[in-house]
Amino acid sequence: MRHLLSTSDLSLEEAVRILDTTAQMAATQEREVKKLPTLRGRTVVNLFFEDSTRTRISFETAAKRLSADVINFSAKGSSLSKGESLKDTALTLKAMGADAVIIRHQASGAPYTLAHAGWLDAPVINAGDGTHQHPTQALLDAYTIRRHLMGETMGEPDSIGVVGKDLSGLKIVIVGDVLHSRVARANVYLLSTLGAQVTLVSPPTLLPVGVETWPCQISYHLDEAIDQVQPDAIMMLRVQRERMSSAGGGFFPSPLEYTRIYGLDAKRLGRLPEHAIVLHPGPMNRGLEISAQAADSPRSVIVEQVANGVAVRMAVLYLLLTGESSAGTAAHPTGKENS
Repeated sequence: MRHLLSTSDLSLEEAVRILDTTAQMAATQEREVKKLPTLRGRTVVNLFFEDSTRTRISFETAAKRLSADVINFSAKGSSLSKGESLKDTALTLKAMGADAVIIRHQASGAPYTLAHAGWLDAPVINAGDGTHQHPTQALLDAYTIRRHLMGETMGEPDSIGVVGKDLSGLKIVIVGDVLHSRVARANVYLLSTLGAQVTLVSPPTLLPVGVETWPCQISYHLDEAIDQVQPDAIMMLRVQRERMSSAGGGFFPSPLEYTRIYGLDAKRLGRLPEHAIVLHPGPMNRGLEISAQAADSPRSVIVEQVANGVAVRMAVLYLLLTGESSAGTAAHPTGKENS
């Protein structure tokens, strides 16, 4: 694994390897001293053409917890806002000695171009490109699901007995604005690779062209999907109203109607299997795609997803920058010897 651009590029072995390494990283974050010396002397660049406080801070925290130096570039207030090309920016980063570049861009495919155009000699991590992919979000979602539904806890992985486990046998329902969601696409491909059965639930107007080729089932009725699938986890997607011309933009009749048909409320929550968990990539539109009761219920792991994001991004940076992405070859990232 040279770059992390899309979850569709990950093999089952690579995906499980990242989740296993995430478990090791998460264990270190329970300690009084959370910082590791693993990437001391390395320079990680956050190159954000789109605003995203959560993702940027998560990556910055992850890099600093591994003792890397972090440089933050944002489009506003830099040469990027003056029209500097992606190529010129990349050449500048190369001259500065960047060891890894994390890029978030409004154009689908920008991270792929940065990784393969020959401008940089460093791993590229996609932090979200257009409506295409958001691989680390999907990885933290998968890790959260595995931790809750496959018996994993926040302890050391060697003591939990789940190292190497995929998500075979689990049923995941993803609900909402699939059309504008890079999270949905990334999750469908990753969860499918990990062996889960994925069902997308959305109004036809919020499904992208070609969705029938994705490795998932499609439903237009949330109540029907809950009853028929009996999901182990349900993920509510944010309705991205900023990408629509008005409140609904013609994609659905009204917010009230959308909530009535596709919103997760207390009644629907009660019809899920007792062990089922609720996820949301955030930020949430409370009262639209998810009610306050559902968001704040004991079944909700939404806050935990944010915490797990740091551990996942620590794992990705560690594996890419140390080159230890093959199962069985890496030293323990916390400094211990692997058994």
